[in-house]
Amino acid sequence: MYEVEIKVPADLDATRERLREAGAERVDARRQRDIYYDAPHREFAETDEALRIRREVPLSDGEATDEETATVTYKGPLLDDASKTRAEHETGVDDGEALDAVLSGLGFEPAATVEKRREFWSYDGFTVTLDAVAGLDEYVEIERTVGAETEVDAAREAAVAALDRLGLDAAEQVRTSYLGLLLTAADD
Repeated sequence: MYEVEIKVPADLDATRERLREAGAERVDARRQRDIYYDAPHREFAETDEALRIRREVPLSDGEATDEETATVTYKGPLLDDASKTRAEHETGVDDGEALDAVLSGLGFEPAATVEKRREFWSYDGFTVTLDAVAGLDEYVEIERTVGAETEVDAAREAAVAALDRLGLDAAEQVRTSYLGLLLTAADD
C-alpha cells in the first residue's frame, strides 16, 4: 500500500467552512500522541523512515473520551519529490506500554513526541485532515491510499485538484513530517 499525501499550512476555520460548502462529510475527531523511536541499527533521520506508537482518543464535542487505542506504524522513505508518498505499514496493538517496553528492550529509544488534535473529513474520495499540532501551526493534509505504485501519479494529481477546489495551494506543500518540523523548531 502507498499513502499519497499532500500537507499544506492552512487556516483550519476557513478550510472547515469550505469543506462544508463543498458538501464534505465530517467523519471523526481525535487527539493523538505519537512517540517516535530511533533505531539502534540505522539513523531514521538519514534514511527518511519513521517508527512510532500512536495513542489516540476520540473527541466528542471537543472533549476527550476514555476510549484510548494504540497503533504501531512504520513509514518507509519518501518515494517522490512531488508529495509525501511512501510505503506505510500499521497495525493496532492491545497495549501501547507493553510495546514501548518491547521496543526499548530491543534498543529502540524514544526520540520525540508529537501531539495534535485532528479532524477527519471525507471529500471527493480523499481523507482531508485538519491538524492543530502542539508547538506548530495549523495544517491540512489530503490523502488517499493506493494499492500499486503505478496509481501514485494519478492520485497525486487528483489531490492537487481537490486542494485547489478547497482554495488551498499545493505549491505551499510541506514535505517535512510534524516530527521533523518540531525537531527543527527545537533547534532554532
